[in-house]
Amino acid sequence: MTLQQRIELLVRLGEHIRENGEEWQLAREKAFAANAWFLPEFIEQSGNTIAQQFLQKNQLDAWATYYHLPETTANPTTVGVVTAGNIPMVGMHDVLSVFISGHKQAIKLSNKDEVLMKHVLKTLTAWDVRVANYILLQDKIAGCEAYIATGSNNTGRYFDYYFGKFPNIIRRNRTSVAILLGNETNAELALLADDIQSYFGLGCRNVTKLYVPIAYNFEPLLKALDAYSRFGDYHKYRHNYDYQLALLMMSNTYYMTNGTILLSQNEGLFTAISRVNFEYYNNIDAVMETLQNNNDVQCIVGQGKVAFGQAQIPGLFDYADGVDIMAFLNGL
Repeated sequence: MTLQQRIELLVRLGEHIRENGEEWQLAREKAFAANAWFLPEFIEQSGNTIAQQFLQKNQLDAWATYYHLPETTANPTTVGVVTAGNIPMVGMHDVLSVFISGHKQAIKLSNKDEVLMKHVLKTLTAWDVRVANYILLQDKIAGCEAYIATGSNNTGRYFDYYFGKFPNIIRRNRTSVAILLGNETNAELALLADDIQSYFGLGCRNVTKLYVPIAYNFEPLLKALDAYSRFGDYHKYRHNYDYQLALLMMSNTYYMTNGTILLSQNEGLFTAISRVNFEYYNNIDAVMETLQNNNDVQCIVGQGKVAFGQAQIPGLFDYADGVDIMAFLNGL
């Protein structure tokens, strides 16, 4: 397949998602039935983001041009890809990166996100059987010449052991933070609520830690987070909220809540579902210096940084962990 043929297929895939036809609707229903954390609204949000940010022709053409991708790849490498499954289709960026580069890939899908990813890949193959030469789904991947694997800190050690001697990109746990100045508008706080609560906060681009000035007034933010009060009616989320609330109460820890999310002062970046940590600062420059050297931070939200409401709307050039996948693939 030529580069333009691959791009045309990806553009068609974007149209398939946007059209929301019967096949895509059925895949969405099956995905929610298979993983109750994948609410229909989250699947729709992820699908729309992928279609709009990744699968537009002008975007794909610009991406390919930036990396000087050849029209045909003379000696394609086989890349093993292990995808995550924390939010719907989170592995799409890796998969389409390898596909557009002209390399082949053996993919081990997360069992949490098999339905949607299989639908996407089988749809591409149904449109052009040559896709099967580039994409192979496997229960185990081995014998590849390079690897891209995403998982937890524990699985990261496993990946290091098995894939470390090959060219690789291995990702571990990451999360995102927001730096507030105290002068944010209600509209900005509403968008920050999206950054915190979309996908139940399970994505690495979800904000789990707030840095706020001394004497910060949390009431407007808690009011903005009321937009997600419906989560309190969802049993899996509610179970987590009730459990985290009990922990805070038993440990006599100060907390704030609007009834569906908990804010507590804690220096940690990572939190459980339904909780957000916050920390007061005196010097914003010192905070930035600390965060920029922290490998646990995926992105920083705030004025002059990643815009409020944009944390979960990455583009093709927004690489996970800041590692340029396309440069990696070009170097194989």
